[in-house]
Order: sequence, then structure tokens, then C-alpha cells
Amino acid sequence: MSEQRQHELANLLAIDGGMPVRSKPLPWELPGAHWIGEEEMELVGQVIRARSPFRFYGPDPQRMVDTLEREWGARFGHRHVLGVSSGTAALSIALSGLGIGPGDEVAVPGYLWVSCVSAVVRSGAIPLLVDIDETFCIDPEDLARRISPNTRAVMYVHMSGAAGRVAEVAGICRGRSLKLIEDCAQAAGASSGGRAVGRFGDVATFSFQLNKNITSGDGGMLATEDDNLFRRLVALHDLGYPRNAAGRLDTSDADCQLWGVGARMSELAGAMVLAQMRKIGQITGAMRGAKWRIRDALKDVKGLAFRNVPDPAGDTGPFLLTILPDAETCTRFVAALQAEGIQGPPGSLACITMRDWGLHWYFNIPSLTERRSNSHDGFPWTHPANLFARNYDYHRGALPRCDDLHDRSALLSIASTLDDRDVADIITAFRKVARVVIA
Repeated sequence: MSEQRQHELANLLAIDGGMPVRSKPLPWELPGAHWIGEEEMELVGQVIRARSPFRFYGPDPQRMVDTLEREWGARFGHRHVLGVSSGTAALSIALSGLGIGPGDEVAVPGYLWVSCVSAVVRSGAIPLLVDIDETFCIDPEDLARRISPNTRAVMYVHMSGAAGRVAEVAGICRGRSLKLIEDCAQAAGASSGGRAVGRFGDVATFSFQLNKNITSGDGGMLATEDDNLFRRLVALHDLGYPRNAAGRLDTSDADCQLWGVGARMSELAGAMVLAQMRKIGQITGAMRGAKWRIRDALKDVKGLAFRNVPDPAGDTGPFLLTILPDAETCTRFVAALQAEGIQGPPGSLACITMRDWGLHWYFNIPSLTERRSNSHDGFPWTHPANLFARNYDYHRGALPRCDDLHDRSALLSIASTLDDRDVADIITAFRKVARVVIA
């Protein structure tokens, strides 16, 4: 092949028959999983050798969950921390701890995860949809407009690794006497204005599922500064009662006789998360560094906009969100990037349009749009205290800005192990595709 022909094919988009920028898939997007090593095996091995995987008692307790809670609190400034079985469980426990139930509504953003609305509905309360802005988090102005006499709490979701305008939302909550729940599932280790996420509201939840910044496969956490709330959370995450010094259930406190969900964190999960937490700065630093190198290299590309991250230093970096001029351009842009080799191994969702992000968008959750129930009587939609919400509509069209960003935005996962060649290939592919696709 002549040198001229090679040059022509290199500049022709791969989707149109040209040579792709790369042939090797990008690494899987699972941030913490790439960093699992000897540290995790040693701590998990300690638990196994001690034959004591239950956190509260056993032949030789290793106190992994206790240590995790203590170190997490010290690192991120929380007064109280509680390990639980999952981030989904953490959300339900948080709502129960705050006494949320029928007659209440909880404000949630349109860009979220299904677990957020699931927790609200299962509490007996009603989800109140709130629009997002270019931070891809709750728009404070829209929140202020939508608050009603039934609004009891706001669930602020730190989506895609970074905080939005959380301090403004916290101010609104204080001014309106609303409870603030921070869902930090996708943003462990993030901060805003030097303050760790999870420290702006009444209670925070975290997830350690495989896709998260650090992982134990499954697992979660709650954090709060409120002593009384923490006592309730401890009882609720267990069997409805606190435990005494011997690890046995204590039913004597009339103020803490509740209905628990049995969502305790095991010592095995605690050992994994403890080892991962000790690496969280390295993991998020690697993602943040790669992401912002890419963003800075592409900032002059006309027609390509990026998510607004108010505090780049507090970004954990697992996702690069781009905004294209329209839905058609977005579709073509992502397809062309994938053809250039900007995609992960089979099964990965490393490079997709936001329209392929499924249950992260309110109108893609059929149990919400169709008001499904776990019980035969249609609870909570049919509860007399929730009649105020009888005309609420959760179908597409409820949140105009959210709908627009869904249609013309794209997502690139930033693996925690990208090397210089990976970063260079991503930049090259973006610039190559943009020259042709974004007119």
C-alpha cells in the first residue's frame, strides 16, 4: 500500500472504511477491581483463617468492619459511619431512619439510578421529580420551584463521580426545613469546595458494588453526624435493635425498638472495602488525572461541550460526559468513536450514548412510569395519605432539560488503569471524529 493511501485511510473515519485509531480494547471500566491485589487477599485471608466472617461475634473476630468505619470517618470527616450490605439497602435504611413514609414526598433528580426511586417507593413515600442542569445533578432553581407542602426530604445524587451544586441544595434544605440525603454511590472520595461528599446533608449513602470507585463486589455504607439518627440507623440495618458490647441484640431501649432489614456488612466485605479504601486516593487520582488530560486536550473542539464540574479538584473522574449539538450528531459521534476502537471488551459499556444508559433515566424505569407496586393494593400510590400525588406523571416530558441532555449526551468510562497510550488514542479519536461528524 502506498504511503499516500495509508495517509488517506488514516484520516478517513473507520466507520467509513478508514483505519481505526486503535485495535486493542480499552480496559474494563470497573475502577476498584483493577486494584485488587495482595492487600485485599491478606485482609480477607485473616477473616477466613479466623473463621469469623460475622462482624458482631465469632471465635476470633478480626474487627474489619469496625476498622473500616473508624478509618473512613477519620479520612472523610464523618462522626458516625456504618457498613451495610449494599448501597440500595443504605438508601432504604436512610429513609427509614429519617421517618419518611406515607404522606411524604422525596425530591429526586431525573438522572439517577433505579435504587433511588425504589427506596422512596418502598418507604411508602412519593418520588418528586426534579430537573437537572449541566452538572448532571439536581438543579437548585428547579428544586426550589417544585417543593410542595408534602415535600419532606431531598435525595441529592452525586452522579457519575462528581458533585454538582450540592452546597446550594443544602442551603435550600436548611431554609425549608427539609432533610437532605446524599447518595454518594458513584462518588466515593469526591469533594466540593474541600468538603467531602456526604457531609452536606443529614445522612449519606455509599455503594461498593463492582462498578463503583472502590469495591467489595457488593456492599454499602451510611454516614451521619447526628447521634440519635445513627442509633436508629444501627438498629434498622440490623434486626431492629442495637447491640450490646458482646454483640448481642439489646431490646431494652423503648426508643429503639424498630423493624430492621438484616443488611449487615460481613467481615469479608469489610476486609475488601478496608483494603480498597486505603487505595482510594490512588484510584480516583488516576481516573481524575486521565479524564482531565483528555478534557483539556479537547477543549478547543467546536461543537463538543462537557459536563459542568464546578470543582474539578473534587472530581473522582470515572466518567467523561460530553454534550453534542443534537441527538443525531450524538448517535453518529459515538458510533464513529466505537469504530475507531474507543470501546471496551465485550460486555463493557465504556463508550455509549446516554440513550443507552437505561435505568439511569427516570422515564426508562417502567415501575415508576406505570406506578407498579409490590403489594396487591397498589401501595404506596393508593395510600390515602398520598392522594396529593394522584396526578403526578413520571413519563418522558416531565423534565425538559433532563430529556434534552439524555438525547444529545454521551458517556466515556475512564478506567483507573489508562496508560499514556490509551489517553493519547482517546484524544486522537475524538479529534478525528469531531472534524467530520460535528459540522
